[in-house]
Formats: sequence, C-alpha cells, structure tokens
Amino acid sequence: MRTTATCLLAVMLVLLLACAACQAAYPWLHWVRAFAEAGTVGAIADWYAVVVLFRHPLGLRIPHTAIIPRSHERIGEGLGNFVQEHFLTPEVAIGKLRACNTAKAIAAWLANSDNSQSIAESVSDTLPGLLKELDARKVARFLERVLVPQLRTLDASSLAGNVLKIVTQNNRHQPLLDRALRALKQWLLVNEGVLKARFSAASRYTPARLDSYIVDKFVEGIVALLHEVVANPQHELRRQFDGAIRDLAVKLKTSGRYQRVGRTLMRDCVRHLKNEGCYRVLWNQLRTRVTADVDRERSFVRHAIAGALISLSEALKDDATVQLKLNAWLLNLAQTLVPRAQHQVAALITEVVKSWGAGEVSRKIEAEIGRDLQYIRINGTFVGGTVGVLLHAAVLLVAR
Repeated sequence: MRTTATCLLAVMLVLLLACAACQAAYPWLHWVRAFAEAGTVGAIADWYAVVVLFRHPLGLRIPHTAIIPRSHERIGEGLGNFVQEHFLTPEVAIGKLRACNTAKAIAAWLANSDNSQSIAESVSDTLPGLLKELDARKVARFLERVLVPQLRTLDASSLAGNVLKIVTQNNRHQPLLDRALRALKQWLLVNEGVLKARFSAASRYTPARLDSYIVDKFVEGIVALLHEVVANPQHELRRQFDGAIRDLAVKLKTSGRYQRVGRTLMRDCVRHLKNEGCYRVLWNQLRTRVTADVDRERSFVRHAIAGALISLSEALKDDATVQLKLNAWLLNLAQTLVPRAQHQVAALITEVVKSWGAGEVSRKIEAEIGRDLQYIRINGTFVGGTVGVLLHAAVLLVAR
C-alpha cells in the first residue's frame, strides 16, 4: 500500500510536468494541470502527515515530527489508563455477567468432550512439572500445618459409623457382599488340600481317609451354604449380617470403647505421619505414579479430570438453582477482583509498551494500521486533485 501511494504521487508529478510542457500546444490541458498540481500537493501533504507520526520525514529533525517514538511512554500510560477506565471497571464486568447466564454457558462449553479433554490435557501436562518443583520437606511442613490438626480432632469412630451407614443404605453393600461370598467359596475350593493337611496335623489319632472325608464334607457344606446365600437375597444369614452391620454402625457412633479405639488409631496415625520420612515416601510415590500415568497413552488422570468436568457440566446444565448460585458467586467475585486487578493490568500494559522502546512501538502501531494510513495518502491525492479542479473552475469563472 505504501508503494501504491508513492507511485500515485509519482504519477501526479509526471502528469504535472507533462501538462506544463504541452499546455502551450494543447490549451485544454490546464484542467488536467490543475488536477495534477492540486493532487501532487495533497499527496505530499498527506505523506508528510502520515510520516511525521512515526519518523522524521527524510531524516530531517523538523519540530513536532516522529510523534509516536517521542511520546511512546505517554502512549503506554494513556493506553493503560484507557483500558482501566473504560474496560476494567466493576460496572462493565458486572454488567456483562448480569446480561448472560455465565454458569450455563460454562456448562455448555464443558459438556463438549473436546473442550473438557483439552483442559484435562493441559492440567495433566503441568502436573509432573508442578510435582517435581514442590520440595518434599515443604510438602511435609504444609501437611503438618493443615492435615495433622484435622486428624487430631477427627472422630474416626463416628466417621467409620457414618461410612457404614452410607454403604449399607438402600442395600448398596449387597453386591460387595456377593463378591466377598464368591471369593470365599473360591478360596475354599482352591485351598481344600491345605485344610486337609492342617486337619490331619491337628487330629493325629484318626485315619487319614476319615480326615479327608470330614474335610470334604465340611468344604462341600460350606460351599453349598455360600452358594445358597448368594442365590437368595432374602436369606436368613444376609439378614443377620445386615443387622450386625447396623448394630456396629450405631456402636461406632455411640460407644465410648469404640471412640477410644478411634482416638488411639488417630494418635498412631499422626505419630506415623509426623515422621518426615513417611511424608517423603508418600510424596515420592505420588509423584512417581502421577508422572508415569500422565506419560501413558490412556492416562487415568486425564480420563478422570475430563470425566469429572463433563459430569460437572451435565449436573450444572440442568440445575437452575445451582446456576443461579454460581452466577451470584461470579458477580461477587467480579466485584472483589476487578477493582484489585484494574490497576495491575493498567500498570502491566504501561510497562510492556514502555519496554518495547520508541522504534518498536512505532513499528507495531504502523504495522497494525498501516493500510489505512496509506489510504489516507491515496484519498488525499484524489481529493486534492478534485478540489484543485473546482478551485481552477472558480478562478476562471471569477476572472470572466
């Protein structure tokens, strides 16, 4: 565009010289000359106006030229203040947040598996480096301040009782019980020989064949009983087991003996954790496992993070009450953070612009709006030429 505008100026100059040379032979060229003369003046004037913004024209240090390089620090401050006063204000941020359902928009964005996977990838990729930078001793001190006081006050007995109550609620524990019974049945069948050997060793005065018969019948009866319990959801042993679990859950929350056992367990746990070597081992194990998992193609960490984000989005997308609460929280957050951040952001913009240097600021701004600047030169050429023709006509009219 700069070349085009300069070539247009050169055309006006050539046209002006040609008209001056040939006007005596062709009197009508005075109209073309008026256009070329005024177009040349307009092109030169606009070239000067554009150039003085960014540099000294033709290297001449004319006053009030190279405006942007001389004023780049003031421009940086002005740009920072402009952003602070017109964009980073609580009114603008809160107005934008109130105008839309931000929580629903976030949920819709996260519901896209590609978006959730992208976040999971980013978080997972940063985890190994983050874990590597964290020192085990600092982690130990952090856990000492945060985790240990919580463990000291934790009622392990009541917690275990609540867990049992939750697990057994609505018969959630029945599939686990079925798996345990099947595992016990399989163990008896696999270890029948071991049982016979131990029975024979304990009963040295009975024939081996009798010992084998007794153990066979015992194992056969137990296996049959276990099969019967697994097959019958209403079996008496199931009801007895459920009753025992419910009684245990109540005792864990109310019995002083169980509570004393829970406090002892927590004291032992705290004593074990306060050993710095334990923290180091746990931290190193966590770091090693997470790093190894992230490097795998099918990473559990990536899958878990992406799955959690999608589940969160699905729950949030259909719950208007939660959306309302989250939107209110975002408004409060904006009211708190925007006033704190606006000065820092404005200062950052100012510092960045100042750090570029005068020449770099000039080049960046010129490159950003350069085409429009050259259009000013091109339009100035044609506008100047048109005005020159009109003025020439007015002069001829007045002269007559």
